This record gives sequence, structure tokens and C-alpha cells, in this order.
Amino acid sequence: MYDILSGLRVVEGAAFIAGPSCGLHLAQLGAEVIRFDNIGGGPDFRRWPVSEKGDSLYWEGLNKGKKSIALNLSSPEGRELSLALATAPGDNAGLFLTNYPVEGFLSFEALSTRRRDIICARIMGWADGAPAVDYTVNAAAGVPFMTGPVEAAGPVNHVLPAWDLLGGAYAAFALLAAERSRRLTGRGRDIRIPLSDLVASSLSHIGSVAEVLATGTDRPRMGNDLFGAFGRDFITADRERVMLVAITPRQWSGLVKVLSLKEKVAALEGELGVSFAADEGVRFRHRERLFALVAPAVAAQPLDRLAPAFDAAGVTWGKYQTLHEAVTGDDRLFKANPIFQTLSDHPSGLTYPVSGPAATLAGLDRGALLPAPRLGQHTDEVLATLLGLGSREIGRLHDAGIVAGPAQGD
Repeated sequence: MYDILSGLRVVEGAAFIAGPSCGLHLAQLGAEVIRFDNIGGGPDFRRWPVSEKGDSLYWEGLNKGKKSIALNLSSPEGRELSLALATAPGDNAGLFLTNYPVEGFLSFEALSTRRRDIICARIMGWADGAPAVDYTVNAAAGVPFMTGPVEAAGPVNHVLPAWDLLGGAYAAFALLAAERSRRLTGRGRDIRIPLSDLVASSLSHIGSVAEVLATGTDRPRMGNDLFGAFGRDFITADRERVMLVAITPRQWSGLVKVLSLKEKVAALEGELGVSFAADEGVRFRHRERLFALVAPAVAAQPLDRLAPAFDAAGVTWGKYQTLHEAVTGDDRLFKANPIFQTLSDHPSGLTYPVSGPAATLAGLDRGALLPAPRLGQHTDEVLATLLGLGSREIGRLHDAGIVAGPAQGD
């Protein structure tokens, strides 16, 4: 963790990936992030993957370094406490992160009535308030018809929740931008971040919307081919599968050199009247002819000979491996990566390495990472410090089932 956001307080009332990942980013840069959940856990508290005992590794991963308070959000008094937490006073407070509906007890109107300068970042499904998740907005935008094998007849989903992850990062950016604006103007903000708009804007930014309008049709499936440049998977002499990519002229020239294809490539350029070094689009257009040259050249050598030659020549490549292989054997990604620290005090009781911030702030000590809290671990602390409640009132709330601490055995 870094401490560059030290002193900033964010209250999080969110579940699943986008909202909690936003809070995680802020917490790992030093903000105090207080997450409230229903007593017994919200809809993501038992979400897979889970440990053998049923503890959610997903929840542990997304809530590292946060504080947890458990409330009875079905009760008027529990909802009142959630509003009080979100709008608690302080120059570095009044930042609320949620994926609760626009209308309801956590609406911007309800929040701003209590604190005029509240900043609320709200993750949504569709902009009109209809529910959606990563898979459904992906389906609506046509992305599953661009992925998968060339011969696939229907949509092919993928496992990475790209829009949820982008939504969390975008929400963190928008929240901090609004906080800076508040310092200059004193104004709060109602920020709405629909997953549907994230997918639509992203496809617009990278030219995909313009592409289908200009061509009048959808982009065909490419299988493992890289769209718009040279790239595909190839198999080495020792049956290792590698991804080779040549987007820049240097990447292309390095690949040609390592595979000793200079004369064959030159002959093909002469036949077609093109220059592969000058234009990545030309490499893509004639990729099948180039694949026919590259595949046997890669297949003629083992990976332990190709790898150092690729690296020396500036070739962009990667070996295909499973996540288990990467986690247990890849020093660059996991085993020796300084963004990871091994923690033994996860709520699940397991010991395993976890990631800190992906960004490295040069010259700053990363500091120790903190595990996810036990559900309700900080209930009493938060009620006392943020809301100024005394021990007698906190005890009454516990007795009435309005709040809860960590369950026995947690």
C-alpha cells in the first residue's frame, strides 16, 4: 500500500466487482475505505471462488485493506445509519461509492439533503436504471460475436469481467476528479457510471463503432489472429505454444531475423508488390501467406533456443501457460513480482500472496498490505469515531439487531 491518499475517507456501499474494486484501488493508495454490508453479508459475500470451508476468495481479494461495518439494511434505523456514515462530516470525507439503485434510500437526493457537498459515484447496469452485469452488456454490444474460433456458429463468452474492472478504475478516477473540483468550487457531484456506457464508449474510442458503420457489416471472427497486424499462436519443436506479435517495424524485423526468413519474406514482397516492414496492415492483409512461412520456422526450433533469440532481437512474444503454471512458476508475473506480498491472516484462514497497487510510484515505499476485514470487524470503531456514538448506544444497536460485529469463529 502507498499512503498518497492518506486522510481521505470513502464510504462504500457496493457489491460484486466494479464498486468494490474502485474502493480497493483507493484503499491501496492510502484512503480510509469503510464498507458497509448487511448483517450476514451482502450478495457477494459467498461468491465463488470459495475455499474448502466456503469462504469467498473473491470477497477477500476485492476488500483488502478496508474497514467493515455490518448493518441491518432492511430496517429504517439501519438505513439511517448508512446515510449517516456516507454523509459524515470532514473536509476529506463525504465521498460515497455505491451500486445501489438511483432511486431509493441511498439516492443522491437523500444524501445531498444531509450533506450539500456529497460526492456520490454510482456504478449502474444500464443508464436508464435497468439491471445489467458484464456478461449482459457484452452480449448486447456484440463482443461475443467477435471472439472465439472462426468456425463458431454462435456467441462465445469470455471469463474476464472487463467492463466491471474498467468500471472500478473509471469510478476511482471520476471520484478523485470530483473531489478535486469540490476543493475548488465547494460543489458535490452525482456521478453515474453505467456498464452499458463503458462498453459503448470503449468500443467507440478504439474505432470499432466507426468500423461497422463504414463497412456496413460486423468484423468477422479471427480466432487467435491479431486484428490489424501480424500476430498468432505458433508451436515450437518441443511442442510449446507461443504467441508472436509484430506491430512495429522493429518487432517485425526482429522476428524475420530470428527465424532466418529474410530471403523468403523478400520474395513474397516482390510477388505481392508490398513492403511488410512499412505497414502493419499489409502484414494483416497477407497474414495467411506469412503464417505459412513463420509456422515451420518456429516449429523447427525448441523454445529454449528461440526465447533468448526473441528477447535479444526485440521480438514481442509470450508463452501460453495456465494460471496455475504462471502463479507457481513465473517470476515476472507472480513469484518474484514486488507488487505481491504473502499474507497469513486472511478471513478464510488461508495463507497466500496478494497484490498491492499495480502502479509503482518510484521512490516511495510500498508499505505492508492489509488483508480483507472480517465482516463487521470495525462496526463499533466506526460507529464511535465517525458518528460519535457512546458505548451504551452502540450496545443498544447490537441488542436490537441493527448492527453486528464479526461472527463467532470468524
